[in-house]
Amino acid sequence: MDVRDAMPWLYSFSARGIKLDLENTEDLLRRLGNPHLLMKHVHVGGTDGKGSISSCIASILISSGIRTGLYTSPHIVDFRERITVNGEKMTDSETEEVFRTVRESVGRMEADGKIPTFFEVATAAAFLYFSIKGVEYAVVEVGMGGRLDSTNVIIPEVSVIGNISADHREFLGNTIEEISFEKAGIIKPGVPCVTMNKDPAFGVLKSTADKMKSQIIRIDPEDVRLNAMYEDRTEFTYKDESYSVSIPGSRQADNASMAIEAVSKLEIGHTEFDVRRGLADVRWPCRLEKIEGLPLVIDVTHTAAGSEALADDAARLYGRADVVVGMLKDKDAEAMALNLSGISGKVFLSGLGTERSSDPKVLEEIFSTRFADLTVCGSVSDAMDIAMGPGRDGGNIILVTGSFHTAEEAIEWLERTYPGYWTYSQRSITEGHTPEDRRKV
Repeated sequence: MDVRDAMPWLYSFSARGIKLDLENTEDLLRRLGNPHLLMKHVHVGGTDGKGSISSCIASILISSGIRTGLYTSPHIVDFRERITVNGEKMTDSETEEVFRTVRESVGRMEADGKIPTFFEVATAAAFLYFSIKGVEYAVVEVGMGGRLDSTNVIIPEVSVIGNISADHREFLGNTIEEISFEKAGIIKPGVPCVTMNKDPAFGVLKSTADKMKSQIIRIDPEDVRLNAMYEDRTEFTYKDESYSVSIPGSRQADNASMAIEAVSKLEIGHTEFDVRRGLADVRWPCRLEKIEGLPLVIDVTHTAAGSEALADDAARLYGRADVVVGMLKDKDAEAMALNLSGISGKVFLSGLGTERSSDPKVLEEIFSTRFADLTVCGSVSDAMDIAMGPGRDGGNIILVTGSFHTAEEAIEWLERTYPGYWTYSQRSITEGHTPEDRRKV
């Protein structure tokens, strides 16, 4: 399979929707020789921050000399962002090899009347690639929920459940308790679980852990202290030890602390230096990411809880901001409008290039109750043209948020308008870590 054919073939499964069930994933992995059994795992779930936690854990493992796979979702620009080994994406030839093999097994499944989904195929491809590359530990982020998520075919060495908030209610339930039950599904018998959730979520997690006879480690918020926040990193203290994680945002102190605690449960012979270097080197784009040389910040936040933290952090770093917002129709636009109105009076609302996009006119009705200056645009590109155009308020940062799709389309605009400014894969992750040219809080 040529790499130019692999992605269209994979995306053809998107039309099959979302199915929360493990049967197809287990069947496909079996046909591939059960590659997921050839490595150890760390399983990371939750609603907010699970990608950041996963990337921190993976970076610490890499710094410890462990050959590490990282499987996350969704991607921002390139599907291969989801599947990395020691921080590197699949090459074209590796992509061809992996998807040629997966396609053959999927074909046999379909001949037997079993129809996999996009995420089931992607998950199997990740484990196959990790096995080909000789991965020792795979850090695996849950796609949705946990109990019936395709990634829940693994028995990890430790599981981590980050902040639980309301999202994907049509699949996971309408209450925090119901959602927490689904998230708790990744807790395995005898496997320790790290979390920082408070009640009522913690009560559900603990109940599940007790039934599984699994240790549950709840990080005390008093043990985590935010010391300083820069445009390109967060400095914090965990259990009286100081760290710096190269992802901006106050919540990153919590996320990195959970990563530290999770790694402490692994028998990998790591040192404190490995932990510090791993956190300092982690690269996780579009999390309050300032585009160097431009008055532009891109963030993928799309939940109510996430937008509250985003607004607080953006206010600390930049004061006021003009915001570009595009959202999916199943997200909480009212909460997004409320939270973002605290840092801005000007918003540019956009449609997204997906059938899941919220109608900008619907967003207009919601945001108009919170924003005095509102512009409705047909696309993120149009919104960026206006927001970043000559009429821009001189001192205000432009904050782009609302969805992974919004971030992707903003980056496409950036690549066209300012070639070279989007340095997702090129910029050194340790570059620019001096305080002279960074704004400190």
